[in-house]
Amino acid sequence: MAETSYLIGLGSNRYRGGPPRRIVAAAIDTLVAHDLSIIASSSIVETPPLGPGHRNYANAAILVETRLAPGELLALCKTVEAQFGRRGGKRWGDRSLDLDLLLWSGGCWAGPALTLPHPALAKRKFVLGPLAEIAPDWRHPITGLTIRQHYHHVQRNMPVDRSPNHP
Repeated sequence: MAETSYLIGLGSNRYRGGPPRRIVAAAIDTLVAHDLSIIASSSIVETPPLGPGHRNYANAAILVETRLAPGELLALCKTVEAQFGRRGGKRWGDRSLDLDLLLWSGGCWAGPALTLPHPALAKRKFVLGPLAEIAPDWRHPITGLTIRQHYHHVQRNMPVDRSPNHP
């Protein structure tokens, strides 16, 4: 497989091995150690929890290149999450590390445990902010809007027309 680009979201809000900002930075270093080429990395921002979480999150995004297929990269991300103490089970809870595959240069992709683009991407300000910093002109393969445009919409609580014919 040729080199493929992915946008990955990172988040942490549990103090396991250090503060969440340090966990996010260490996770990026760990991904590099697994032969992912980091092309761009956003700043790390603090955001309130989504759902019943109790602590603020440290969130960031990275643009990577790899020869891994989407399912293979997902497996790697799950392995890295486990290295940082993430346990399966509880949804919407506090997390030591959360890695989400958000977009890839291949457009749309669906497997048993992964859908690209991430189904909630266009609604999540805490994801779109870091993405807009590193890949503002990347187009969402379903809406046709850029990351910058999606971020503009969520900042203003504007609905996004998800039809493929949207300008």
